[in-house]
Amino acid sequence: MKTPAARVYAIRLAGVYPMYVQKAERKGRTQGDVDTIMKWLTGHTAASLRKALASDIDLETFYAKAPRYQPKAELITGVVCGVRVEDIKDVTMQRIRQLDKLIDELAKGKAMERILRT
Repeated sequence: MKTPAARVYAIRLAGVYPMYVQKAERKGRTQGDVDTIMKWLTGHTAASLRKALASDIDLETFYAKAPRYQPKAELITGVVCGVRVEDIKDVTMQRIRQLDKLIDELAKGKAMERILRT
């Protein structure tokens, strides 16, 4: 029997990505905004992000193979799904929730500069 974390890790990036975009677009933001956040957080280029989305990789692999995970990610704090992002001990789960938190901030209308911790 798979653990809850293992089930989350097995989710395909290409399956969750449209949900991020839909959430952003419902609040007047764009797919480009979602891509900007994902590239900032993982170090992907536009081309490598497209390749990752097309390759049918799971979330665990996406984060494990991120070109350069953002050092400022430690500044991402707050609650996602009732759990404080900064308190998550499992690195992969924390990274998944960090992206969720950034997409939430985007959907809430925060300025990109604040989302990207600049």
